[in-house]
Amino acid sequence: MCTLARNSALHRLMRHIFTNRTCSRTHSFSTVKKLEHLKEGPSLQDFLRGATDNGANVYVAGRNETVPYIAPETLRGQRRKVFLEVYGCQMNTSDTEIVWSILKSHEYQRTVNLTEADIVLMMTCAIREGAEDTVWNRLKHLRLMKQKREANEGKPLQIGVLGCMAERLKKQLVEKEHSVDVVAGPDAYKDLPRLLAIGQKGQKAINVLLSLDETYADVVPVKLDRRSKTAYVSIMRGCDNMCSYCIVPFTRGKERSRPMKSIRDEVVQLENEGIREITLLGQNVNSYRDTSENVEGDGPKEATLLAPGFRTVYKTKLGGLRFAELLTELAEAVPEMRIRFTSPHPKDFPRDVLETIAKYPNICNSLHLPAQSGNTQVLLSRREAYLNLVKEVRHLIPNVTLSSDFICGFCGETDIEFDDTVSLIEEVGYHAAFLFAYSMREKTTAHRRYSDDVPAEVKQERLRKMIAAFRKTAERLNSHFIDRTELVLVEGYSKRSRTDLAGRNDGNVKVIVPAGRILSGRDSNCDDLKPVGVGDYIAVRIVESNSQILKGEPMYHTTMREFYANR
Repeated sequence: MCTLARNSALHRLMRHIFTNRTCSRTHSFSTVKKLEHLKEGPSLQDFLRGATDNGANVYVAGRNETVPYIAPETLRGQRRKVFLEVYGCQMNTSDTEIVWSILKSHEYQRTVNLTEADIVLMMTCAIREGAEDTVWNRLKHLRLMKQKREANEGKPLQIGVLGCMAERLKKQLVEKEHSVDVVAGPDAYKDLPRLLAIGQKGQKAINVLLSLDETYADVVPVKLDRRSKTAYVSIMRGCDNMCSYCIVPFTRGKERSRPMKSIRDEVVQLENEGIREITLLGQNVNSYRDTSENVEGDGPKEATLLAPGFRTVYKTKLGGLRFAELLTELAEAVPEMRIRFTSPHPKDFPRDVLETIAKYPNICNSLHLPAQSGNTQVLLSRREAYLNLVKEVRHLIPNVTLSSDFICGFCGETDIEFDDTVSLIEEVGYHAAFLFAYSMREKTTAHRRYSDDVPAEVKQERLRKMIAAFRKTAERLNSHFIDRTELVLVEGYSKRSRTDLAGRNDGNVKVIVPAGRILSGRDSNCDDLKPVGVGDYIAVRIVESNSQILKGEPMYHTTMREFYANR
């Protein structure tokens, strides 16, 4: 809507109000009704939102608005080529596969060559400022590419921003970076064909509406890497934890779980397609609850928590089938497929989940236990409860490997408080850790209540100390694998050498082995050799280690059940 049109609309609105105010007493009742209708109708912002600063027409999806008509044939992609870029966590990879499934069903084509793309879609992350800066810089590059193509070839290029950054920044994306044509939040992917159709006509389109029930359970994801033998499976969306530092509840909305049947069906299909390992994804998988209509009764009673004492605003949900039931269902459905999951929240870790892991060999003995800080007064608010949880985990699963998240430099963090984080890393010992300097995010509790007052140079120095402490303990822990025989799933060639293969053991530690032919089975003779390929399970004797990887000698081909039956 141009400026003149906006001013005309405002003029009519003000004239309407003035006329109603000066009408005769006999029309007073009608006047009140009209004013009430105005209160319920479009706001002033609705009149102003039709254009950005550069004059571009912008469509913004509203929850109670009538959806503009789009001809069905317009929703089809007409074989236009889409280039997909993924930033951030595993959930973003999973979401991109959902997006590609939706677009593929609408006759779009995928390309891995940016120069031949008609559409570029960026799945973005907003968890830290650095992640967003990466996207902003990429958008500048794409803008120049778009301008050059349109000037030299007359060929349009649509650019879309999806995911958490789209949800967080919304209209700022098209106002600050005019090359952006489409903005879609995590719950708006089914609307992408319509948004892209709108964008083809020169109008910018935004849909960042969050949902209370969207889980994409009816969408079968299409893998981006068809050669890979591992896959991500989303079991729930959103988060209700409201951690003080975290933006996720504001970018991904309320917590809701996907029906167990649809998860099982997807996992069985993945196995039929040759997938050998899956990772179940959710912001807090311990809170999984299948309360769909096909679940009979109120479900089992609440599980016993391993480590009570965590302070939280989270309200436990009742009824339905819980995460332990889902793990059992999947473990029995695909006994030759490895099952991993992330992330469980320490606050509500139930005993039956660990008992299920210990029972089934295809559920990996590796757990992600986010801590964020080791100081009771900063973030953790529960150091002793966390240590008790780790003790119980290692009691029930003796060979477990642990990973965690830590941040340093949170608001007001002192040297003594930071030292508690380092001491927790050293005391617990992690095989993997995701370590970052704190980055304040708008809308979070920390943004409303605290000041980001730890200097950047102090954060970076603390980050270096955290990394050093982690690597020291990880090197010690990995050395315990030496001389052990590990079951390794081969994932591909090593990044450093085509003469080596890389895979992971049950504990999710990378293992490097020389490529070649090995015994076809544990009891095979020396003449019965078979080449090692991607997706193979092989028994490996570990001979070397450091803080990042293990190196081993491949011994023989095996299956999961055979390997553990002989242990």
